[in-house]
Amino acid sequence: MSFIKDFIEKETLNRRNFLLASAFGITGAAAASIVGAGRAHAAGAIEDPTIAWSYRDRTNPYWNSIVSGGESFVESLGKPKSALVHLINEGSSEKSLADVKALLGKTDGKLALAIDANDSPNARPVVEAVVAKGAFVSTIWNKTDDLHPWDFGDNYVSHMSWSDIGPAEQTATILLKAMGGKGAIVGLGGIASNNPAIERRTGLDNALKNFPDVKLLDYQAADWDTQKANSIMSSYLTRFGDEITGVFCANDTMAYGVLEALRAEGLAGQIPVVAYDGNAQAVDLILAGELLATVSTNPHWGGGITAALAYYAATGAFKPSDEPHEHREFNGPTVLITKADAEEFKKKYIDATPTYDWKDFWGPSAGPITY
Repeated sequence: MSFIKDFIEKETLNRRNFLLASAFGITGAAAASIVGAGRAHAAGAIEDPTIAWSYRDRTNPYWNSIVSGGESFVESLGKPKSALVHLINEGSSEKSLADVKALLGKTDGKLALAIDANDSPNARPVVEAVVAKGAFVSTIWNKTDDLHPWDFGDNYVSHMSWSDIGPAEQTATILLKAMGGKGAIVGLGGIASNNPAIERRTGLDNALKNFPDVKLLDYQAADWDTQKANSIMSSYLTRFGDEITGVFCANDTMAYGVLEALRAEGLAGQIPVVAYDGNAQAVDLILAGELLATVSTNPHWGGGITAALAYYAATGAFKPSDEPHEHREFNGPTVLITKADAEEFKKKYIDATPTYDWKDFWGPSAGPITY
């Protein structure tokens, strides 16, 4: 398990035109057209757009899988992996937006961008910057509920998220049942403004309603970070000691830090832990009996298809505004992984990389996003 130790050691967009448009009762695509007037490329006008992925950090196994999917898509076009431009925001929304603006300037808007905006409020300025330059963008995970692709014509191509409440409730239920329906748990969540962090906490809360004899001792944001999770879990063990009979983690990388803290106290495998993301290390930990369950969101497909949607819209292969709303805001697939099916999952998704038709934009998706 040395990889866990290694893991641990290892200008704002001017919105004046939008505000003016709102003052005159103009919203959505009309407002977008004011900002991008004279700049937007017609669908199909970009012959060979730059393809970019903006994300948090490739040292994170989840994001590595996302970007690997993006690279697979780029290779399907007969291009080398190096043709994919990487915009690494390091968890900073300010850097995310600045990097996007810089690339928009460098490419003069001839850009197909796939992005997780890092937090929900940052999605709007990113989209507005892209639209103003006539580039094309597809987002994943984080956006506010009032931001919709169809309000920006074709340039905001799509948004994909994952419906995390149900799967998180499933993993939490597995945890609480493993505890015999009684005892006390601690929780570690993601960045507070992230949609998945909010939904996964809701899933835990839903599960707890069915187990009145289980107490939630504390729940803290570890910001998806292994080292921060390790520190928080160590403090939990100091504060609560033997009271802790289970741990809920909102993603796998935080679970790695939790397990390292438990190992330091000789408690690994004795206190059940659940997580989320379905990373290779997490699946190995399930097989080893140190992790109870996780959930895969098929990040390889998600990363590839998000880039594909932006690219094919930019080149005019399809017109996003001709598509129904469920093709512009949709959920990605989820797979619950426990010890009963971890070996099968490992063979199919980890030991081998499934091949995908990157023009089958919505095949594995799981229906429209509902609010």
